[in-house]
Amino acid sequence: MASVSLSHVVKRFDDGTTAVDDVSFTIADGTFLVIVGPSGCGKSTTLRMIAGLETITDGEIAIDGRVVNDVHPKDRDIAMVFQNYALYPHMTVRDNLAFALKMRDVSREEIVRRVAEAARMLELEPLLDRKPRALSGGQRQRVALGRAIVRNPRVFLFDEPLSNLDARLRTQTRAELQRLHHTLRATSIYVTHDQTEAMTMADVIVVMNDGRVQQIASPMELYNNPTNRFVAGFIGTPAMNLFDGVIEARDGGTAAFRQAGTNGVTLPLAGLPPGWEETRAVGVRPEHFEVTTADDPLALHARAEVIETLGHQTLVYFPTASGVAAASIDPSRHVVYGDLIPLRVAPDRLYLFDGGGERIDVTVAMDASS
Repeated sequence: MASVSLSHVVKRFDDGTTAVDDVSFTIADGTFLVIVGPSGCGKSTTLRMIAGLETITDGEIAIDGRVVNDVHPKDRDIAMVFQNYALYPHMTVRDNLAFALKMRDVSREEIVRRVAEAARMLELEPLLDRKPRALSGGQRQRVALGRAIVRNPRVFLFDEPLSNLDARLRTQTRAELQRLHHTLRATSIYVTHDQTEAMTMADVIVVMNDGRVQQIASPMELYNNPTNRFVAGFIGTPAMNLFDGVIEARDGGTAAFRQAGTNGVTLPLAGLPPGWEETRAVGVRPEHFEVTTADDPLALHARAEVIETLGHQTLVYFPTASGVAAASIDPSRHVVYGDLIPLRVAPDRLYLFDGGGERIDVTVAMDASS
């Protein structure tokens, strides 16, 4: 296997559109890295440049220390799994798996061995004599994976491979991919717009938006310590609630966070450390709301407009001046449409962001009475 490194990579199309803007990151040998972001953020273009399917405008891409900017895709020793499977419809599963090896003049005995091994790993053995039209979507995706595996490449590239599968098959195939990664210990780069896929599969996540890298970190580091408002709002299901407004100092070590058109919510902050004056948004994860009493002076009174009962939790959606917010509450609490629920947030669970969307690193008091 191999490491992959991108250094100040830029992709600018002929019409002047910059799809990828100064992207740099390094993937260690054997790492499963996921590039995640909304549609049009440049993640697939980045993957295609690594594969050699798109030329780069500036910067360098190296595989195992070798710069591959001008190396043909077939000579980069990578295998790519596409969203649409890209199987040959007139060939059987066996022939689809063997095709790339035949093109490389691999011996017949070696082809038979590799195809049999991939078929066993992916439970394709009963399907080897079928053609793609006789397979389900999940089976076709497994064949596409098998075709990549038989090549034994240094790097696997995945371009939203699960997006055409239903929810159950996505979950099942995610598990298969994780199992394969731990078996093969292959260097893998996986592109998706689905942050759930990113969180459940990645060793390292690269979050992109508007062609630029927003943050690179492990899944839980991204979740617990987002570097800016975009990452905070993108990572998590449901997303972090973001309330726009300003913080005003009050006596007794507290502050009032004031949203437009509201009377404000009192938030206890410890000594209002440097940077608080720049706060323009407060973030709260849905699970960090706690149900309190109606007379709690720190309560945010949320009127339930949508209720989702999921078994392990109940999600309550309520309107705010910044849009609809979500709170996760104990499923044993009975909530109906229109209920007014008093919520509060432990002060150490708050995220503060400045006017440019960057997170303000502040120390928040644990004692709500301070």
